[in-house]
Amino acid sequence: MVREQVRIDARTLQWKCVESRADSKRLFYGRFILSPLLKGQADTIGLAMRRALLGEIEGTCITRAQFAKIPHEYSTIVGIQESVHEILMNLKEIILRSNLYGTCEAFICAKGPGSITAKDIIAPTYVEIIDNTQEIASLTEPIELCIQLQIERNRGYRIKRSNKIQDGSYPIDAIFMPVRNVNYSIQSYGTRKENHEILFLEIWTNGSLTPKEALQEASRNLIDLFLPFLQTEEENLHFADKQPILPLRPSTLPAKLVHTRKNNKKIVLKSIFIDQFDLPPRVYNSLKRAKISTLVDLLNNSQEDLMRLEHFRIEDLKRILDILEKHFGLDLPKN
Repeated sequence: MVREQVRIDARTLQWKCVESRADSKRLFYGRFILSPLLKGQADTIGLAMRRALLGEIEGTCITRAQFAKIPHEYSTIVGIQESVHEILMNLKEIILRSNLYGTCEAFICAKGPGSITAKDIIAPTYVEIIDNTQEIASLTEPIELCIQLQIERNRGYRIKRSNKIQDGSYPIDAIFMPVRNVNYSIQSYGTRKENHEILFLEIWTNGSLTPKEALQEASRNLIDLFLPFLQTEEENLHFADKQPILPLRPSTLPAKLVHTRKNNKKIVLKSIFIDQFDLPPRVYNSLKRAKISTLVDLLNNSQEDLMRLEHFRIEDLKRILDILEKHFGLDLPKN
């Protein structure tokens, strides 16, 4: 455990980790302060950070498991102590860390008798198992158990649907959130004329991220959400046939923009932001770090330029090219 003395600097805004500890492989704790803040600012920041920490950070989970020749979820397998349902519940408890984009496959192939744990999972190198001791099943006879797993990186949580069972493949409830809990408190100090506040943030994570990493990622996500409001040009989208004005920052591409004729040169390209393309957060963040905010910025780059970006992959480039062709009739030069 690490503790540091809290020191308040009344001149500049600063943050510091004042306590950090690992209670177990699956539970990390961190306590942070931000000061000095004006009256009311601590509550604004604390509430926003709590929502971002719990809802805006991506995590990795096992979302589906496939067994061979299993009629239903509550079946029992001869030679295995647990039912299929209990095995699925154990798979749900496995904590993973990855830089995965989308989904990937992993496998379990083990022969009894003996105990099957998370260390028996054969996963890609970019997927890390946080706690290898997590139990999955206990084999009481010399039989072989093979399970095909689907691993996915996403955010929030997903409840399985019973009607999605297919070919012995069972969905698993997924809690992608690496942050388990967040508390914030406020301490006031100063005089009546000049009153300041200190914000205290307490963060618990599941071990796939440290509290400091979670705090920094949540902060970046919040900044990305507010960046469109810092644009100097506030032009709206207009079309040649006097269609209604479109919102500045819709969550996805407007339906009327999708059906607009290709090569319509009268679209105000500077008013089309890349966050309208419904891109994954990793791709969006890579573009933003390269100062690519609008469609005009994107068109000023070649395919080769985009492939040089950090964490950018060939499938990301194909997705962007497909969006440009489908919605705007545009393309990027190769070089």
